[in-house]
Amino acid sequence: MTLVGDTTAIDRVRILVVEDSEDQAGLLRRYFEKAGCHVTLVESAEDAIEAYQRERHDLAVIDLQLPGMDGWQLASKLKSERPACAIAITSVLDTADFPLSDAILPKPFTRLQVRQVLHSTVPRWVAQ
Repeated sequence: MTLVGDTTAIDRVRILVVEDSEDQAGLLRRYFEKAGCHVTLVESAEDAIEAYQRERHDLAVIDLQLPGMDGWQLASKLKSERPACAIAITSVLDTADFPLSDAILPKPFTRLQVRQVLHSTVPRWVAQ
């Protein structure tokens, strides 16, 4: 349950953001934190794998164009290894090219779109 007010990171919805653009990562962090979420930011698929093996996340927001392993491969691996974690794909690419996911967040995205993704993919999230 997400509590309003003084909550610990354990109580909050946990988001894994996989984004190699510093500007986009910062914007996603800000939007999710303003929505009351705890955010883990990583710049590569390899770092994302380490992060989701260390802790549970409710939602992973994955950019498709990443250095090393790409977002398509990461989304597939994450879904097979952590099926309870919802996946939202973010990219400047045509949404027809996005892999199967729980939600999409085409770039450029807005605060409202981020909140809609939370609402549709994380049932325990409570709007703040």
